[in-house]
Amino acid sequence: MRFGINTFLFTSPFTNESTKLFKNFKAWGFDSVEIALEHESHIDPAFVKSELDRHGLVCGTLCGAFGPGRGLRGTEPEQNACIDYVQKLIDIAVALDSPALVGPVYSAVGRAEFVPENERKAQWKLVVKNLQKLCQYAKKKGKMIAIEPLNRFETDFINTCEQAIQMVKDVSSPALSIHLDTFHMNIEEKDPAAAVRRAGKMLGHLHACGSDRGTPGNDHIDWKSIAAALKKIGYKKDVVIESFTPDVLVIAKAAAIWRQMEPNKNDIAIKGVKFLKRVLR
Repeated sequence: MRFGINTFLFTSPFTNESTKLFKNFKAWGFDSVEIALEHESHIDPAFVKSELDRHGLVCGTLCGAFGPGRGLRGTEPEQNACIDYVQKLIDIAVALDSPALVGPVYSAVGRAEFVPENERKAQWKLVVKNLQKLCQYAKKKGKMIAIEPLNRFETDFINTCEQAIQMVKDVSSPALSIHLDTFHMNIEEKDPAAAVRRAGKMLGHLHACGSDRGTPGNDHIDWKSIAAALKKIGYKKDVVIESFTPDVLVIAKAAAIWRQMEPNKNDIAIKGVKFLKRVLR
């Protein structure tokens, strides 16, 4: 099991200049970096890879940014834009030697509305078709896609692990897995640990976030039950801290971060990784 940090906590967008963060990430005890890449043009993958190597880190995962204009259930231009973006990120994952692209690949974040059941079924079929296309591309490149259920305020489409499991089954590709996030599970799951167990071998990635998006361990999540569930399913992949602060304005608005979760954002990373290593290993 590796422990990583999502770059959104410190910067947006992530660029070549952002690699200056790597020195601190390594000193704080992280094994991997989850690079949140908002556009493929923002980095030179060869340079970023060399900086990761220089600091003894790996790009454990690439995190996609699925804002307005990118959605596998949107208009045809939105679908095409999302497919093009994901394929380019998969190519960058190859260059960075990163195993997976993670996030709510299926829809633009913030699209949340009640729709009739027949429209819901049509959206589902459309996403299945588009994910099959993307998974075929990912498989050819030797990479994985992990889809993340989000809470009801950020999407109306996939909120629970059970829904993600159904999508994985319907797409039926070895390149598709599930990405769970303790923050979203804290809102949507009856029993987050049971959701982890239910995902089982389909669990391809985990975001370990405080219940308030703050420091893991400085919250009310039952981390011991999460640890037991991960052990039960034999999870050995990345565990990543993903949090946000008002300093990164664009992301703060998207994630509804209106106040400082902790006195110091560095504490979210430093204290969080120490806690996770103690509880999950």
